[in-house]
Amino acid sequence: MSIKIYVTGIGIVSGIGINISETLVSIKNKRSGFAGLTLFDSIHKGVLPVCEVKATNEELKHRLKINTRNTITRTALLGILAAREAFEDAGIIENTTVKTGLISSTSVGGMDLSENFYVGYKNNHKTGKLRNIVSHDCGDSTERIADYLEIKDYVSTISTACSSAANAIMFGARLIKNGFLDRVVVGGTDALTKFTLNGFNALMIVDKEGCRPFDEDRAGLTLGEAAGYIVLESEHLIKKNNKKIYCELKGYGNANDAYHQTASSPEGDGPFMAMKKTLDISGLSVDEIDYINAHGTGTPNNDLSEGKALIRLFGTHVPKFSSSKAYTGHTLGAAGGIEAVLSVLCIEHQMIIPNLHFATPITELGLVPETQFLQPVEVNNVMSNSFGFGGNVSSLIFSRL
Repeated sequence: MSIKIYVTGIGIVSGIGINISETLVSIKNKRSGFAGLTLFDSIHKGVLPVCEVKATNEELKHRLKINTRNTITRTALLGILAAREAFEDAGIIENTTVKTGLISSTSVGGMDLSENFYVGYKNNHKTGKLRNIVSHDCGDSTERIADYLEIKDYVSTISTACSSAANAIMFGARLIKNGFLDRVVVGGTDALTKFTLNGFNALMIVDKEGCRPFDEDRAGLTLGEAAGYIVLESEHLIKKNNKKIYCELKGYGNANDAYHQTASSPEGDGPFMAMKKTLDISGLSVDEIDYINAHGTGTPNNDLSEGKALIRLFGTHVPKFSSSKAYTGHTLGAAGGIEAVLSVLCIEHQMIIPNLHFATPITELGLVPETQFLQPVEVNNVMSNSFGFGGNVSSLIFSRL
């Protein structure tokens, strides 16, 4: 018999809240986190909106009781904060007798520090603080989180662009199902950087007005920063400890249509395959999905591709869907993590998140996302989509007990 995987803890930090409770308040009040850039100097300051976590690095260190003199990336700080909340929410006291792992994901790694190193070094090779570059690699934030939570049994990092955190969740579930771990903290973290803001703007896919997912007049994404983690535990461990359970991770699927380095396939081949695989693994039918937390970046290509995939899979009865990126912005490697947390919250609070900034359906699709905060509403099965560059796309299904 296949081992069931349950969610026992959740943690989140983003531009709409520093924890679960603040996040819920913002969602219910339809309050987006979009604002002007304050974290660093940029030619885009005052021009491009972003979604920053409303706390400085020093404030984050204070919350975590980390010495303010310690050099640590913002990516790691956000990750530690969210993972700690999930860890404590799961009621984990010790890791010595339970095989516990951490699978964390990121896209930018420690770039928030390392990109500043090269400014001075380029002009004078005798300058530059090496401590700002040793944490550049993606694994640094993972190691920092693992050390903070004292997780030692298994630690790994995944970086597959915007599907990273969803893949971390899927990998963690497979490690439990195959007997390598009993419990795993999974998710992702990413901080805003000059490189990503400049890079996505160079691709001409950043909306100066703020992203408008699934709208006919959508003009691009809005970048954000965040961290989101969930704790997965095996049914054997749950029964042994009689623990609180949020929901079951019922299905997961990954696919790659290898269409383009950055663009989704025009007919949504990859997204369709990922969602179909997830449904097959879950054993659910299309009629049993109550809500879809769509990838919904607000770019012309992505929303059209995902919309076509939804129609291919669900036909004329596409479930209620929305993109929470209209709240948090696109948080890259953290996106699948925070959206997994939001999906769990939709089941826990029997609610559906509205798609902010929507006015007109995309002509080719005719699909209308949910634009109102709904509660109470029956939500038994939630699909969460995370589609990344290079065609790496993933989908998850969380189910009410």
